[in-house]
Amino acid sequence: MNLSVLGGLIRRFATPRLDLPLAGALLLLMALSLTNLYSAAGGNTGLVISQALRFAVGFAALWVLSRIPPLQLRLWAPWIFAGGLLLLALVPVLGTGRSGRHWLNLGVVFVQPSEFLKLAVPMALAAFLHSRVLPPTWRDLALAAVIIGLPTGLILLQPDLGTALLVASSGVFVIYLAGINWQRIMLLSAAGLSLAPVGWLFLREYQRDRLRTFLNPEADPLGAGWNIIQSKIAVGSGGLWGKGWLQGTQSRLEFLPEHTTDFILAVYAEEFGLVGVAALLALYLFIIGRCLWIAANARETWSRLTAGAIGLSLSVYVVVNGGMVSGLLPVVGVPMPLLSFGGTSAVTLLAGFGVVMSIHAHRKFMG
Repeated sequence: MNLSVLGGLIRRFATPRLDLPLAGALLLLMALSLTNLYSAAGGNTGLVISQALRFAVGFAALWVLSRIPPLQLRLWAPWIFAGGLLLLALVPVLGTGRSGRHWLNLGVVFVQPSEFLKLAVPMALAAFLHSRVLPPTWRDLALAAVIIGLPTGLILLQPDLGTALLVASSGVFVIYLAGINWQRIMLLSAAGLSLAPVGWLFLREYQRDRLRTFLNPEADPLGAGWNIIQSKIAVGSGGLWGKGWLQGTQSRLEFLPEHTTDFILAVYAEEFGLVGVAALLALYLFIIGRCLWIAANARETWSRLTAGAIGLSLSVYVVVNGGMVSGLLPVVGVPMPLLSFGGTSAVTLLAGFGVVMSIHAHRKFMG
C-alpha cells in the first residue's frame, strides 16, 4: 500500500463525520441510562461499568459505520441479512436462555442474534426496493413479506414475541416509506386483523396469560399480575417531581421485577417523576425527529428508506416499553432503548445510528 492510499484512508477515518446534534442526544441518553442504572442496581458499580463498556463498543461501531459510504453499506446489506438469518437458524440448536433459546454463547460473550435483525431487515429490504419502481407493486410486496417473514418466524420459534414484532415493524416502516398507497395499507391491515384469532391459537400459554393479565392484572395480584401492578405503583408514586435520585423504594426493596431491564423506566419515573419522564420522552422525540430529518434530506432511495425506518422503529420501542410499564400495553419483554441494561441491543441500536450518520455525512456525494 503506497503512502497516498494510506493517507486517503487515514483522512477518511479521521475526518469528523458524526452528526453532532444526534451524537450529543445519544450521549446524553447514555449518561441518563448509567445514572438510572446505578440507582436501579442498588449502587452496583460493576453493573454500571459493564454497561458503560457496552456503550463504548456500540459507540465505536457507530463511529466506524458513520465513515463508510451508504453505497458500500447498501451492497453489504443482503450479506448482513443472510448472516443474521444464519445466526438465527443456529439459535434453536445451540442457543441458551432462561425462558427459551434466545442467546448464542460465543465463548467470550453472549449475543442475541434477533437484535441484529432489527437493523439488518430494514437495510436489506431498503436495498431490495432501491432498484424497484416505487410505490411497490403487489409482487414486490410479496417478496418484501418474505424478507420480513423469514427472520420474524425464526424469532417466534425461540420464542420471543416482543422482538419478533419489533423486527417485523422495522420492515413494515420501510414499505410504508416506499410510498404504498392508503388503499393497500387498509387492505393489508384488515387482512392482518382478520388473522388475529388464528394467531391466538399459535401463542404459547404464558403469552396468552400475559394478554389476560393485561386485561385484568388484579385477578392474580400475587402471581401473573405482580409485575405490572408493582410497575404502576412505582410510576404513580413518583408524582410530579419524583422522590429523588437513589430514593426510589420499589426497586431498592425488590418489589419491582426486572428493574434494570424491562421495567427500568418505572425506576426512572419513581425517582424523577412526570417532569423527568417528559424530558426523557422529549429526548427520544428529538432523536427520532433527527433521523427523519436526515431521511428527508437523503439523496437516494436506500438512504431515505433506511434512515426513516431506523428512526420510526425507535418510536415503536419507546411506545411499547412505555405502554408496558404503565399498564397500557401487555408485557412483552421489550427493553427501553439505550436506557435498559443490555449489550447486544445497545450495540445494535448505536450501529444503526452510525448508518444514519453515514447517510447524512455522505449526502453531498450521492446522486
